[in-house]
Amino acid sequence: MRPVDLAREHGLSTQAVRNYEDAGVLPAAERTVHGYRAYTPLHAQALRAFLALVPGHGHQRSTSIMRAVNRGDSEGALRLIDESHGQLLDDRRTLQAVEAALRDLAPVPRERGEVFIGPLARRLGLRPATLRKWEGAGLVRPCRDPRTGYRVYSTADVRDARLAHQLRRGGYPLKQIAPLIAQVHSAGGIVPLESALRDWRTRLSARGRAMLTGAAVLDAYLREKL
Repeated sequence: MRPVDLAREHGLSTQAVRNYEDAGVLPAAERTVHGYRAYTPLHAQALRAFLALVPGHGHQRSTSIMRAVNRGDSEGALRLIDESHGQLLDDRRTLQAVEAALRDLAPVPRERGEVFIGPLARRLGLRPATLRKWEGAGLVRPCRDPRTGYRVYSTADVRDARLAHQLRRGGYPLKQIAPLIAQVHSAGGIVPLESALRDWRTRLSARGRAMLTGAAVLDAYLREKL
């Protein structure tokens, strides 16, 4: 088989096929007497496996998986696959924690207006030092009273502090909470974020299905390779 024969099945360029071989995604091809690459059905199956892995594992990890398989390190390939599944599970748990935190963020009348750090800390059952630490981590960004210099938390700041509090109770570190707070800001609040979370859940489900598909095609390649 020529490079164009492999490329045509997937709508790729012949250069892409050659690049995949150079990257270790495909086993090294034999050469004709004139120096042209000669691929076999095994190479075609390797390319199918790689392209099936990409939607679930990403391009870089899929490349690493195929490299491991092609050098005979099946255990290394399986370990990489396990790591992807572990990351997917972590992402699902994070999503569940965020959804649970949002359910607990029902508006309360006391959150209207502005509040200083002491009353907010008492309301949340925290120490003021904790809120200052969260501020340093970018979770909350209170303004300063121009006369006294005291921190003043707006309604949005209180919402962010409550969300951070729920996630911290769920065991999430500050470095994971900060991007979620940023998502709330970019979405324009909690309600728009709920739509983003539904999209997130859909993407996680699609990723899980893609991993199943990729595993089946990779298994077919391994069987043929052995």
